[in-house]
Amino acid sequence: MNIIIIEDEKPAARRLKRMLAVLDIEVNTMLHSVEESLNWFQNNEHPDLIFLDIQLSDGLSFEIFEEIPVKSAIIFTTAYDEYALKAFKLNSIDYLLKPIDEDELKVAVDKYKSQQPKKSDLQVNIDEIRKLLINPIDRKYKKRFTIKIGQHIKIIHTDNIECLYSENKATYIHTNENRNYLIDHSLEYWHDQLNPEQYFRVNRTFIVHINAIKDIIAYTNSRLKLILHSFTEEEIIVSRERVKDFKNWID
Repeated sequence: MNIIIIEDEKPAARRLKRMLAVLDIEVNTMLHSVEESLNWFQNNEHPDLIFLDIQLSDGLSFEIFEEIPVKSAIIFTTAYDEYALKAFKLNSIDYLLKPIDEDELKVAVDKYKSQQPKKSDLQVNIDEIRKLLINPIDRKYKKRFTIKIGQHIKIIHTDNIECLYSENKATYIHTNENRNYLIDHSLEYWHDQLNPEQYFRVNRTFIVHINAIKDIIAYTNSRLKLILHSFTEEEIIVSRERVKDFKNWID
């Protein structure tokens, strides 16, 4: 199986290559820009599968397909709000949210192997995803949570939530009043429901509200440590793969 990675952040590309090696999958080529990718596709046989970052250093990766009809299955690797991609999570299209989780990577690869997607449908899906990402549809995000406490139901507005976090396979919200509440569904599920201008998923365990950040401290291995106003139960570290996107988010 001929596989390539297109990713502008070289450490992230190398990490993905190592993760695929654990699954006994060899990556043949790593590309890091639109221009480099265009040159490569013009002079090489198209691969079976591409792990493709959407935002590259010199533009959107969709520009590659505008120039060259690439005939390969694609698994997107993206830090975008992925709601637009979920509608196209079928056949030759799949996505992985950064930072990439090992289990989710295995599921995506197994899906590709089992389905052997039809390449003829690829270009139509890419065009539709591109439209949604460049001209996002109007979206209504979650504004409040309802929490049952004994015989009572408590309403918590999202503006009063400092962070959402997962612990022991459960998901919690932490409020400005320094209270924790157990909620249904996974962190991944709630990430789709929250306004990306207000909330950011800093790692696999935490989603934080922009107004909850009290301080940002340089941390080891090019990471960042966040200090929130009331949450002190454990350290909140922006994973190295998400630092660039986090800085863009707070800018």
